[in-house]
Amino acid sequence: MHLKKNKKCVFCIDKKAEDKKYHIIARSSHSFAMLNIYPYNNGHVMVAPLRHVKSLECLSGEELLDLMKLVNRVTSNINKKMKPHGLNIGMNIGRVSGAGFPGHLHIHIVPRWTGDVNFMPVTAGAKILSESLDAVFKLLRTK
Repeated sequence: MHLKKNKKCVFCIDKKAEDKKYHIIARSSHSFAMLNIYPYNNGHVMVAPLRHVKSLECLSGEELLDLMKLVNRVTSNINKKMKPHGLNIGMNIGRVSGAGFPGHLHIHIVPRWTGDVNFMPVTAGAKILSESLDAVFKLLRTK
């Protein structure tokens, strides 16, 4: 695995890491976007700065603008190619808020469709996704 700094952080991806292997669908100067391998819904993307920081205020102005521009670019691509009825976009800052990796800031983008939450998560503890990660990677990958 091409990790740097924190070997336990899934967001500390080397700039030369293979995009397909890590499901990286887009890159910018200071950020990258990758598919969540445990998605809440089809097309669940996480956008993170390249630098290992825990919160927005730790970013420089240039890094913050770059991160938000990439969120906007990925959101636009999801809307164009997947045509969701809505989106959840948000961050979990700190472990108590639900952050699985509290040391590396990341923004979740989750496409939503009318009726996409069914009985399976409640009764069976399972989420049904209609497309594989590879299919969504091919659909959303930008150059």
